[in-house]
Amino acid sequence: MNRYLPIRSVYAREVLDSRGNPTVETEVTVGEGVVGRDGYTGRAIVPSGASTGKFEALELRDKEARYQGLGVQKAVEHVNTELAEAVLGENVLKQGWLDKLLLQADGTENKEKLGANALLGVSLAAADAGAKAMRMPLFQYLGGVHARRMPVPMMNILNGGRHADNTVDFQEFMIMPTGACCFKEGLRMCAEVYQKLKEILKKNQLSTAVGDEGGFAPDIKGAREVLELMEKAVEQAGYQPGTDLCFAIDAAASELYEEQEKVYYFPGESSMTGHKIIRTASEMVDYYERLIQEFPLVSIEDGLWEEDWEGWSMMTKRLGDRVQLVGDDFFVTNEKRLAKGIEQKAGNAILVKVNQIGTLSEAMDAIERAQTSGYGAVISHRSGESEDTFIADLAVAVNAGQIKTGAPCRGERTAKYNRLLAIEDTLGELALYENPFQKNNS
Repeated sequence: MNRYLPIRSVYAREVLDSRGNPTVETEVTVGEGVVGRDGYTGRAIVPSGASTGKFEALELRDKEARYQGLGVQKAVEHVNTELAEAVLGENVLKQGWLDKLLLQADGTENKEKLGANALLGVSLAAADAGAKAMRMPLFQYLGGVHARRMPVPMMNILNGGRHADNTVDFQEFMIMPTGACCFKEGLRMCAEVYQKLKEILKKNQLSTAVGDEGGFAPDIKGAREVLELMEKAVEQAGYQPGTDLCFAIDAAASELYEEQEKVYYFPGESSMTGHKIIRTASEMVDYYERLIQEFPLVSIEDGLWEEDWEGWSMMTKRLGDRVQLVGDDFFVTNEKRLAKGIEQKAGNAILVKVNQIGTLSEAMDAIERAQTSGYGAVISHRSGESEDTFIADLAVAVNAGQIKTGAPCRGERTAKYNRLLAIEDTLGELALYENPFQKNNS
């Protein structure tokens, strides 16, 4: 774009995320006139994860008494000083250049100097400001005229692991409306199954309290029992498992891995069965294979430890032609780690969390590398979220075809779904909705 829209001000503040912890909100104002007149202000709130990969870019926390050490005043200060100085006067329409300036201001591999949460706030807010200045929907500003593919929701309906205080060891159990005609109908189908699952849990005197991402969090023995309940919920809602809706799991296996013993320990299953449950990498893959054979399971995220490259290659060889194997902690939205995975044939999809890498450009580079290499890309929220809906627009902008943004419960989750409904409405007949696994199933 030849138009020049200078950044006139950059300002950040400390706000709260969906877990009641502090995070960074950033405002970027652009315009050719004086600040406060004829300007456009973009905003972004940075998400935060509970289950984080060790290779993620650094989320800067104050580590002081206030907010039990989780304050982000240092990150806010970095935005209002070093990062503001780096981009003031620059053209907001040159996103790649802005992100390069942010990276240069930090100057470290993992953003440990200024914090990935500081950089990301400026990066996303600048993109939002650019879209507003051009009077374009954010998804179209980011993706151009070809941005029209609505994502199939990976809707979390039952939580475990680090996202809930219960006995379920795997972190997320999700439904995907692969048989829907459009996003609107797919969302309806998921919401109906979610409500039916609540009825079933109540009938079985199981808890209907929810975890961080809105999924129910009852005490259940293991994955097989959870998937059985999900099948019942789908059927009782009037749908056919495997045809109308399929299942996905986020195992978050790095949280279960005992590095010294090189085994995966299942504390919840152990407490429910009365004896210690451990599995090797090979036994984990055997376990997944049995679940795939028994249930319409089409996607497994972080099935093995984040540093087990050999195990991931083995798992991909055994299961990769049948299911999507998504790297979250394994790839951490990092193009270099993804390139290594592609080379070693480890996994076949990447989970994209913008705060894992620190700038919008780096996240989009990782998405492009995945898509041009035949890997899937799943745009994802974090367990600590906000009302910010940026990832909904991003999913459509890059034609990802899949999004994880929680249950149809809790405002920070439904905000993204409601934004996607609005995007689909805007696109009208141009909106495209496809089963991302159609090629695998044919």
